[in-house]
Order: sequence, then C-alpha cells, then structure tokens
Amino acid sequence: MEAREQPVDTFNGQKTILFVDDEEGIVEIGELILKKLGYKVLTAADGREAIALYKEKHAQIDLVILDMIMPEMDGSDTFQELKKINPDIQAILSSGYSMDGQTTTILELGCKGFIQKPFGMQDLSAKVKSVLDRHDP
Repeated sequence: MEAREQPVDTFNGQKTILFVDDEEGIVEIGELILKKLGYKVLTAADGREAIALYKEKHAQIDLVILDMIMPEMDGSDTFQELKKINPDIQAILSSGYSMDGQTTTILELGCKGFIQKPFGMQDLSAKVKSVLDRHDP
C-alpha cells in the first residue's frame, strides 16, 4: 500500500495581502504560498517600506502579515503607524519566537492574529482565512 500525502485544506483567496519581513527567504516563501492560494501579494522588506506602500495602496490591501522582529522599525512600531493610516487595518503578526508580552500588547491594540514561523501552506491559509472571514462575514 502506497503512502499518500494528506490533502492540504487551503483557501483560495481573491484579496490583496501585504507581506512584510526583513528576511528575503521568508518573503519569497510567504509570497509563493499566498500566490499559490490565489492572493495578490505585495511585499516590503522593512517597516518603513511597508508604511510607504500602505499609504499609497491601503485601499486595495485587505490584510497585512507583519514580522515582529525587524531592524530599525519593529513590528510593533510599524503596526502602530499602519493603524494611523487605517484604524480598521487587518493584520497578522508573524515571528520565529513564541508569543511574548510585546506580541500580546499588539494583539490588544487591534492586531487580528499571530502566526509562528516557520509556517506551512496549511497554517498560513487557515490563519489568513480566519482573519479575513471575521472581517468579511
């Protein structure tokens, strides 16, 4: 009997996601997964780039996936600046570390979820779907 891979329960989205991470490899993987799920993806390599892109295109961006630990401007500062542009921003924090006090604080400020790196297609798909479903009943 052949071993078969379990099917991945994924969600094909039609939305635009801004993926923010300072690690090029993580951006490439995240972008690849999200595009495979059917999302349009914009990327930023740091908080300042994310803010500039969000200022320009926030009307088209449905969700931001934001790395917590970045040089110069971390995820917390970036999220607070993005929230000034759009108080109703839909964002998911991403980190290679488990949730800590700073992450909990950002979630209390209105960030919609947390995903731990490394993540796979199924985890990312489920997290994105859960946040977008809450926003679009």
